Amino acid sequence: MARAQKLKVYRTVAGFNDAYVAATSQKAALEAWGSERDLFARGIAELVTDPALTAEPLASPGVVVKHSRGTTAEQIKAMPSPEPRTARRDVSGRPEEPKQPQKPKPAPKPKPSSAKLEAAEAALETVTADYDGRMKGLADREAKLARERRELEEQHRADVGAAEAAVEAERQRYDAAMRQWRKGKSDT
Repeated sequence: MARAQKLKVYRTVAGFNDAYVAATSQKAALEAWGSERDLFARGIAELVTDPALTAEPLASPGVVVKHSRGTTAEQIKAMPSPEPRTARRDVSGRPEEPKQPQKPKPAPKPKPSSAKLEAAEAALETVTADYDGRMKGLADREAKLARERRELEEQHRADVGAAEAAVEAERQRYDAAMRQWRKGKSDT
Protein backbone atom coordinates (compact mmCIF):
# COMPACT_ATOMS: atom_id res chain seq x y z
CA MET A 1 0.00 0.00 0.00
CA ALA A 2 1.34 3.44 -0.88
CA ARG A 3 2.54 5.64 1.96
CA ALA A 4 0.44 8.78 2.54
CA GLN A 5 2.31 11.92 1.52
CA LYS A 6 2.76 14.73 4.01
CA LEU A 7 0.52 17.74 3.50
CA LYS A 8 1.97 21.23 3.10
CA VAL A 9 0.10 24.52 3.11
CA TYR A 10 0.44 26.90 0.16
CA ARG A 11 -0.82 30.47 -0.26
CA THR A 12 -1.55 32.68 -3.28
CA VAL A 13 -3.28 36.00 -3.86
CA ALA A 14 -6.92 35.84 -4.99
CA GLY A 15 -8.17 39.40 -5.47
CA PHE A 16 -8.43 41.03 -2.04
CA ASN A 17 -7.98 37.65 -0.37
CA ASP A 18 -5.24 35.17 0.34
CA ALA A 19 -6.17 31.66 -0.81
CA TYR A 20 -4.71 28.84 1.31
CA VAL A 21 -4.78 25.13 0.47
CA ALA A 22 -3.31 22.04 2.12
CA ALA A 23 -1.91 19.75 -0.59
CA THR A 24 0.80 17.15 -1.10
CA SER A 25 2.63 19.15 -3.77
CA GLN A 26 2.76 22.49 -5.58
CA LYS A 27 1.10 20.84 -8.57
CA ALA A 28 -1.82 19.66 -6.38
CA ALA A 29 -2.14 23.19 -4.93
CA LEU A 30 -2.29 24.70 -8.43
CA GLU A 31 -5.02 22.21 -9.38
CA ALA A 32 -7.01 23.11 -6.24
CA TRP A 33 -6.78 26.80 -7.13
CA GLY A 34 -7.79 26.01 -10.73
CA SER A 35 -4.63 27.61 -12.11
CA GLU A 36 -3.15 26.52 -15.40
CA ARG A 37 0.01 28.59 -14.83
CA ASP A 38 2.85 27.98 -12.42
CA LEU A 39 2.15 30.63 -9.79
CA PHE A 40 5.16 29.45 -7.78
CA ALA A 41 7.58 30.18 -10.64
CA ARG A 42 6.10 33.68 -10.98
CA GLY A 43 6.46 34.34 -7.27
CA ILE A 44 2.69 34.68 -6.78
CA ALA A 45 2.33 31.56 -4.62
CA GLU A 46 4.40 30.35 -1.69
CA LEU A 47 4.76 27.70 1.00
CA VAL A 48 3.33 28.70 4.40
CA THR A 49 4.91 27.40 7.63
CA ASP A 50 3.26 29.64 10.24
CA PRO A 51 1.18 27.29 12.48
CA ALA A 52 -1.49 29.97 12.98
CA LEU A 53 -2.04 30.18 9.21
CA THR A 54 -1.79 26.44 8.48
CA ALA A 55 -4.27 25.11 11.04
CA GLU A 56 -7.49 25.79 9.10
CA PRO A 57 -6.29 24.50 5.68
CA LEU A 58 -4.82 21.35 7.28
CA ALA A 59 -8.22 20.64 8.85
CA SER A 60 -9.73 20.28 5.34
CA PRO A 61 -7.04 19.17 2.84
CA GLY A 62 -7.63 20.06 -0.81
CA VAL A 63 -10.21 22.75 0.04
CA VAL A 64 -9.31 26.36 -0.78
CA VAL A 65 -9.65 28.57 2.30
CA LYS A 66 -9.80 32.35 1.68
CA HIS A 67 -8.93 35.06 4.17
CA SER A 68 -9.39 38.77 3.55
CA ARG A 69 -6.21 40.82 3.28
CA GLY A 70 -7.67 43.65 5.40
CA THR A 71 -10.80 45.76 5.60
CA THR A 72 -12.39 47.22 2.49
CA ALA A 73 -11.15 50.70 3.46
CA GLU A 74 -7.58 49.40 3.85
CA GLN A 75 -7.77 47.66 0.50
CA ILE A 76 -9.08 50.76 -1.29
CA LYS A 77 -6.40 52.89 0.35
CA ALA A 78 -3.69 50.48 -0.78
CA MET A 79 -4.82 50.68 -4.42
CA PRO A 80 -2.65 52.83 -6.69
CA SER A 81 -4.26 56.10 -7.72
CA PRO A 82 -5.41 56.16 -11.32
CA GLU A 83 -3.41 58.25 -13.78
CA PRO A 84 -5.28 61.31 -15.00
CA ARG A 85 -6.51 61.01 -18.54
CA THR A 86 -5.53 63.68 -20.95
CA ALA A 87 -7.49 64.58 -24.02
CA ARG A 88 -5.83 63.92 -27.31
CA ARG A 89 -5.42 66.69 -29.70
CA ASP A 90 -6.01 66.11 -33.36
CA VAL A 91 -2.96 67.53 -35.08
CA SER A 92 -3.87 66.32 -38.54
CA GLY A 93 -6.85 68.58 -38.97
CA ARG A 94 -9.05 65.69 -39.95
CA PRO A 95 -12.31 65.14 -38.19
CA GLU A 96 -11.99 62.63 -35.43
CA GLU A 97 -13.36 59.22 -36.37
CA PRO A 98 -15.66 57.67 -33.83
CA LYS A 99 -13.94 54.87 -31.97
CA GLN A 100 -15.31 51.44 -32.59
CA PRO A 101 -16.11 49.62 -29.42
CA GLN A 102 -13.59 46.96 -28.62
CA LYS A 103 -14.77 43.43 -29.01
CA PRO A 104 -15.18 41.77 -25.65
CA LYS A 105 -12.66 39.07 -24.95
CA PRO A 106 -14.11 35.62 -25.41
CA ALA A 107 -14.92 33.81 -22.21
CA PRO A 108 -12.20 31.40 -21.16
CA LYS A 109 -12.80 27.84 -22.20
CA PRO A 110 -14.21 25.70 -19.40
CA LYS A 111 -12.03 23.07 -17.82
CA PRO A 112 -12.34 19.81 -19.79
CA SER A 113 -14.71 17.25 -18.33
CA SER A 114 -13.21 14.08 -16.93
CA ALA A 115 -16.54 12.21 -17.17
CA LYS A 116 -15.53 10.23 -20.28
CA LEU A 117 -12.16 9.32 -18.75
CA GLU A 118 -13.86 8.15 -15.55
CA ALA A 119 -16.39 6.13 -17.58
CA ALA A 120 -13.57 4.53 -19.59
CA GLU A 121 -11.67 3.67 -16.39
CA ALA A 122 -14.85 2.16 -14.90
CA ALA A 123 -15.36 0.11 -18.08
CA LEU A 124 -11.75 -1.12 -17.85
CA GLU A 125 -12.28 -2.15 -14.22
CA THR A 126 -15.48 -3.99 -15.21
CA VAL A 127 -13.74 -5.83 -18.07
CA THR A 128 -10.81 -6.75 -15.83
CA ALA A 129 -13.10 -7.96 -13.02
CA ASP A 130 -15.16 -10.00 -15.52
CA TYR A 131 -11.99 -11.57 -16.95
CA ASP A 132 -10.65 -12.36 -13.47
CA GLY A 133 -13.97 -13.94 -12.49
CA ARG A 134 -14.16 -16.02 -15.66
CA MET A 135 -10.53 -17.15 -15.27
CA LYS A 136 -11.24 -18.24 -11.69
CA GLY A 137 -14.28 -20.20 -12.89
CA LEU A 138 -12.18 -21.80 -15.61
CA ALA A 139 -9.45 -22.69 -13.10
CA ASP A 140 -12.09 -24.26 -10.81
CA ARG A 141 -13.46 -26.31 -13.71
CA GLU A 142 -9.92 -27.37 -14.73
CA ALA A 143 -9.21 -28.49 -11.14
CA LYS A 144 -12.48 -30.46 -11.09
CA LEU A 145 -11.64 -32.12 -14.43
CA ALA A 146 -8.12 -33.00 -13.20
CA ARG A 147 -9.65 -34.55 -10.07
CA GLU A 148 -12.12 -36.56 -12.22
CA ARG A 149 -9.23 -37.68 -14.47
CA ARG A 150 -7.22 -38.93 -11.46
CA GLU A 151 -10.26 -40.79 -10.09
CA LEU A 152 -10.97 -42.33 -13.51
CA GLU A 153 -7.31 -43.40 -13.91
CA GLU A 154 -7.31 -44.96 -10.41
CA GLN A 155 -10.58 -46.80 -11.14
CA HIS A 156 -9.17 -47.95 -14.48
CA ARG A 157 -6.01 -49.31 -12.84
CA ALA A 158 -8.11 -51.16 -10.27
CA ASP A 159 -10.45 -52.57 -12.96
CA VAL A 160 -7.51 -53.59 -15.19
CA GLY A 161 -5.79 -55.27 -12.22
CA ALA A 162 -8.96 -57.22 -11.35
CA ALA A 163 -9.52 -58.15 -15.01
CA GLU A 164 -5.88 -59.28 -15.45
CA ALA A 165 -6.14 -61.35 -12.25
CA ALA A 166 -9.34 -62.96 -13.59
CA VAL A 167 -7.68 -63.67 -16.96
CA GLU A 168 -4.66 -65.24 -15.21
CA ALA A 169 -6.90 -67.38 -12.99
CA GLU A 170 -8.94 -68.53 -15.98
CA ARG A 171 -5.73 -69.20 -17.98
CA GLN A 172 -4.39 -71.38 -15.16
CA ARG A 173 -7.73 -73.24 -14.89
CA TYR A 174 -7.81 -73.75 -18.66
CA ASP A 175 -4.19 -74.90 -18.81
CA ALA A 176 -4.86 -77.37 -15.98
CA ALA A 177 -7.96 -78.61 -17.77
CA MET A 178 -6.01 -79.00 -21.03
CA ARG A 179 -3.30 -80.97 -19.24
CA GLN A 180 -5.96 -83.23 -17.77
CA TRP A 181 -7.58 -83.70 -21.14
CA ARG A 182 -4.31 -84.53 -22.87
CA LYS A 183 -3.40 -86.93 -20.10
CA GLY A 184 -6.77 -88.66 -20.43
CA LYS A 185 -6.38 -88.86 -24.20
CA SER A 186 -2.91 -90.36 -23.99
CA ASP A 187 -4.15 -93.02 -21.47
CA THR A 188 -6.62 -94.37 -23.90
